[in-house]
Amino acid sequence: MVKYAYAAVLEKIGSPLSLKNIEIPKLLHGQVLIKILFSGVCRSQLMEVKGARGIDPWLPHLLGHEGSGIVIDKGNGVTKVDLNDEVILGWIKGSGLEAPGAIYQCDNIKINSGRVTTFSNYSIVSENRLIKKPSSLSFDTAVLFGCALPTGAGMVFNEIKPKQNHSAIVLGLGGIGLSALMALKSKKLKSVIALDISDEKLRLAKQFGATHTMNVGDADFSKKIRYLINEGVDFCLESTGMVSSIELGFSLIKKNGGKLLFASHPPEGEFIKLAPYDLISGKKIAGSWGGATNPDLDIPIIYRAFARSGINLEALITKKYSLDQINQALHDLENGEVFRPLIVMEHPN
Repeated sequence: MVKYAYAAVLEKIGSPLSLKNIEIPKLLHGQVLIKILFSGVCRSQLMEVKGARGIDPWLPHLLGHEGSGIVIDKGNGVTKVDLNDEVILGWIKGSGLEAPGAIYQCDNIKINSGRVTTFSNYSIVSENRLIKKPSSLSFDTAVLFGCALPTGAGMVFNEIKPKQNHSAIVLGLGGIGLSALMALKSKKLKSVIALDISDEKLRLAKQFGATHTMNVGDADFSKKIRYLINEGVDFCLESTGMVSSIELGFSLIKKNGGKLLFASHPPEGEFIKLAPYDLISGKKIAGSWGGATNPDLDIPIIYRAFARSGINLEALITKKYSLDQINQALHDLENGEVFRPLIVMEHPN
């Protein structure tokens, strides 16, 4: 059995991740050992590395919450998966046992982890953070179903539930925003507007179903968007996690029923400001926790819906990295140079 994992470890806030060989402990009740093949990189990890979620009491610890791999061992009580099952790893809680995060060792130092981590070539995961991968879904694309797709598509399918005569704005075209855009395409809305500061992402948005695109950095953006939306849109889905972007999204929804749904939060200590009159005028705002997704039920549904729509999910994966390049992947994500970095794991004998 595998005794060590090669892992990226957060040792100090604001510092690059360290690459270490860590000792894999004995599996506890409800835990599953996964051979990780691919891991995604999300802005949540950027926030953790930079300390944007406040004090981190778990240092040093592992990171990553979306991946794909193969079951190679399981602890007592695990019935959801079997050895050699191909699985998707994600942070959204599904069915199965809720096991504690594993504690690894490196040079007699404890390395903490949560109930799912993916920045390592092997990982101990709680049973309820796994679902079986559809056999026709490739391992690399399957990573997207661990976070970006269930969150973005779930916001559409589970929460706003739009009709064809509705209009919507997608604000921020990262993995979650593009996933929401694809879900809106499958609903065939009359108007879907994609907003971002990247012309490259806006070009991709056209392929993914946007009827209109606009760069929020343009000097005449305010004039253009008001001409386009008139008194506002029915829905705005926001995923940048910035105060200014959330406030912008709220300003673009219509009174008497318009709703802003945001999927990522600003750094700890930052607050959004809203005009109370807009609230009593019928504008609504809410945050989304993973698109209100039930992974075991919803992920197969989302996969089939996208397959029927002929959506090319691989277009979301624009660049692949080795685990040794994890800090470069985080840098590129932060600077908007990649949509969703994909880490390709190696497994030396």
